[in-house]
Amino acid sequence: MKSRPASARLVLRSAALFLSLVAVGAAFHFSGLASVLDQKWIDAAVRGQGLRGETLFVAAGALSIALGLPRQVIAFLAGYAFGLALGSALALLATVLGCIAAFVYARLLGRDLVAASFPDRVRRIDDFLAENPLTMTLLIRFLPIGSNFLTNLAAGVSRVPPGPFLAGSALGYVPQTVVFALIGSGVAVDLVFRAGLRRFARFFARPNRRSRRDAVAARVCRARRRED
Repeated sequence: MKSRPASARLVLRSAALFLSLVAVGAAFHFSGLASVLDQKWIDAAVRGQGLRGETLFVAAGALSIALGLPRQVIAFLAGYAFGLALGSALALLATVLGCIAAFVYARLLGRDLVAASFPDRVRRIDDFLAENPLTMTLLIRFLPIGSNFLTNLAAGVSRVPPGPFLAGSALGYVPQTVVFALIGSGVAVDLVFRAGLRRFARFFARPNRRSRRDAVAARVCRARRRED
């Protein structure tokens, strides 16, 4: 008798997981969010917009990371939009929020389904993280390989406590976030530097054009005086 309610709950959660994945995938595809997150969008909607632009960036970045966009892209765009210090902080906030969303999603909807379908794999994940979840999570995040999205989902379906996993993730995100924000801020500085050089050249080019015109006019006047 007890197995029927349990199996019914498993079926319902499986259906909810499948439908939610389809809905999220469709929303991500038709919204064009992946194609929107670029330098043009940053220039138009984020840079110079103050708190509104910062909030919009964090929300869009967290949603994108929760859906599988590489966190390095968000850090690069944050550095481009806000500079190294603020960009690193906002990118880290967006990455942690995306991690929490994916972790909670997997924990609430996918844990029973994945554990029932792949018990050996879930057990291996539990064994790897169970002894010292904070240290092991830091180790995973420090490595430049693997998928942030899949790691969040795998941790969600495991028995790892949320606190150590999220704390280890936040600390482990810092090095790559700063590096890619630094790269992005360098791009922004380079663009500003180039724009400044163009303005500098235009400023000094205008007097040169005028001096050439004046020289030509003076020659014409001297030629006319000689003819007279």
